[in-house]
Amino acid sequence: MLPTVAIVGRPNVGKSTLLNRILGRREAIVEERPGVTRDRKEVVASWSGKEFTLIDTGGWMATGSALDEKVSDQSEKAIKEADVVLFVVDATVGVTDNDAQIASLLRSKQEKVVVVANKVDNKNLESEVWDLLSLGLGEPLPVSALHGKGTGDLLEVLVEKLPSVEEDAEDEDEQEEKIIGVTLVGRPNVGKSTLFNRLIGENRSVVHDMPGTTRDTIDTVVETENGPVRFIDTAGMRRKSRVDESTEYYSLVRALQAVDTADVSLLIIDSTEGITHQDQRLAERVDAAGCPILVLLNKWDLCDEEAREDILGQVGDRLHFIGQAPVIRISALSGRNVGRLWPALAESVMEYQTRIPTRRVNEVVRAAQAAHPAPGGVRVLYATQGATDPPTFTLFANREVPKTWLRYLERKIREDLNLGATAIKLRVRRRSE
Repeated sequence: MLPTVAIVGRPNVGKSTLLNRILGRREAIVEERPGVTRDRKEVVASWSGKEFTLIDTGGWMATGSALDEKVSDQSEKAIKEADVVLFVVDATVGVTDNDAQIASLLRSKQEKVVVVANKVDNKNLESEVWDLLSLGLGEPLPVSALHGKGTGDLLEVLVEKLPSVEEDAEDEDEQEEKIIGVTLVGRPNVGKSTLFNRLIGENRSVVHDMPGTTRDTIDTVVETENGPVRFIDTAGMRRKSRVDESTEYYSLVRALQAVDTADVSLLIIDSTEGITHQDQRLAERVDAAGCPILVLLNKWDLCDEEAREDILGQVGDRLHFIGQAPVIRISALSGRNVGRLWPALAESVMEYQTRIPTRRVNEVVRAAQAAHPAPGGVRVLYATQGATDPPTFTLFANREVPKTWLRYLERKIREDLNLGATAIKLRVRRRSE
């Protein structure tokens, strides 16, 4: 386990900007207004050869709405779990009441706290830094997270406070390859974060009745009977025409990136609303990414018999293009039937990583050609599986293969090789090539 470093502070002091500066890339969504960051976001960072887990948090406030209280609670949990805390304060504003109350929360672990005086963009502001001594947490370090000024000195102080970590003899790259990525996608307010918290066993994502609570992708690795699984909670995806602010745009970009890199995607649908046009568009987008899809009909317990029959009919009618994707009826809030997700995930991953012997692939191709020859004298001379994740087959043919017959062959390969609903790819090469 790497040591953890939590970035905390009241809203809009530059916590996410500091995280991006330390990482050297735009990992967290940043806007010049409070409340953009709501969930804890964890990423691995390094400095001077030392690696650590960096935790970005939402702004802590003493009072506020029910959502504000949940965001503040996430910050307090990060403080308790962290080995080192970067307490970010806006030097241009000085110490506020919220800053003072955060300082009182941190006083019990004072030796592991670094006060970061942010937004010190020029020498004229350096004198303002000393007012932060009143927080009683030691000497503040002046930085400009936006421009990078002073961040090198900050990181040097940070790594000195990190606890030592024993080196693991096992190769880290091999460990990473074993982790299966499972992305939770869906429209806003269908229950993604509630299911995410249920799956990882803790209240990690902020759950609230207001659509759009999750702004960034949040991921956690969970040890299961079938090995480690990385669950990735994404922001609710709406039509681009309705994405009317830059924060939501970057949330959409992050969500689509998560889909493209996932091994399995959980398409979560609100059973009480049925399958909407946007659900169909999302299913098309996930299907295009090439990973297996599990359809989860959430809030099933809130539907009567007539509504249940109706939505099951909608799955077959409006989501027919994703083939035989498993459909699981759940209640993320109560946990009902969520346990059925684990064997379905294991089976989907197994199919996604399937490798078929070349002899068996050619047997299936020859049988398909004998049962229904391709038109125009087209023949597949040889076939082999070139890759997994998803299973990818290369076909060597004497001439160009008609798309209609290629779809027939794909269906036969899927059926005869027991590949279930997982995506497969067929690549055709002409003999002359």
